[in-house]
Amino acid sequence: MIMRIFQVVTRPGKEEEFGKFFHETAIPLMRGTKGIVQVLPGAPRPGTPREFSFVMVWDSLESLKAFVGEDYQSPHIDPAEAELVESRSIKHYDLVE
Repeated sequence: MIMRIFQVVTRPGKEEEFGKFFHETAIPLMRGTKGIVQVLPGAPRPGTPREFSFVMVWDSLESLKAFVGEDYQSPHIDPAEAELVESRSIKHYDLVE
């Protein structure tokens, strides 16, 4: 299994707008995606109000590629969030059970 950690830093002043997208669009989308075993969404903490994250556990690299394409190591974003995001990062690990 593949653990994918996706982190986003919003543009200043866009925290609330991105938060709405995160809760209403991104979380339901990821929870309904074929091949995802578990989704752990992370909302900002008081000291880091612009940082959001997802930890996703995928059943296989093939499922992940089916969702994002061959370039799975690049952080893909929804067009609806593009103007809200200052930076993003993505990391992949083999899940240890």
